[in-house]
Amino acid sequence: MRFRRTVVVLGVVIAVVIGAVVALWPVYVNPMVDKPAPSDAIVVLGGAHDGREELGLQLARAGYAPQVVFSNPYRHSPLVNRICHGGYSFRVRCFAPKPATTRGEGREIARLARTEHWRRVIVITFTPHVSRARYIIGKCTDISVLMVPVRPKLSLGRWAYNFLYQSAGYALAAFQSC
Repeated sequence: MRFRRTVVVLGVVIAVVIGAVVALWPVYVNPMVDKPAPSDAIVVLGGAHDGREELGLQLARAGYAPQVVFSNPYRHSPLVNRICHGGYSFRVRCFAPKPATTRGEGREIARLARTEHWRRVIVITFTPHVSRARYIIGKCTDISVLMVPVRPKLSLGRWAYNFLYQSAGYALAAFQSC
C-alpha cells in the first residue's frame, strides 16, 4: 500500500513538472522577441556577461540608436566599467538600478524616457528573462519597448534554475507596482 502511494505521488509530481515545462516553454525558451528598429536608446539590462553588452554596442554601431544605456549593478565589473568609460562615436551612459533588480531598471528606463522624451527603446537581456523583463518594464512605462535577446548556451541545470527563478520573479512582480 505504501509503495503504491509513493508511485502515485511520484507520478503526480512528474506530471506537474512536465506540465509546467510545457506551459512555460514559450515564456522562457521561445519568448516573443522583436527585431531591432530605429529607437531613441538601447538599454542593456544587468546580468551575466553573456554577450548582451557586445550586442548593445553592435546595435549602436549599426545606427539603431544614438545612445546605449547600461544597467550596472555590479560596480566592480571590469567589463562594464571599461564600457562605461570607453570612447565611442555614440553616447554611452551607465546607471546603478535602485533596487538592483529588473524593477529598478524599469524605473530608470521610465525616468529617462520622461526626461529624454523617448518614444521607443531597444532592451537587451538574455532569452529566459525576456518575458518577465517586458512585463516589469511595461508596468513602469508606456513607451514602445523592443525586446532583443542574447541567446547564450545554457546547460539543462541552468535552464531548470531559470524556470524556477523567472517564475518566482513573475510571481513577485504580479504583486508589485513599478
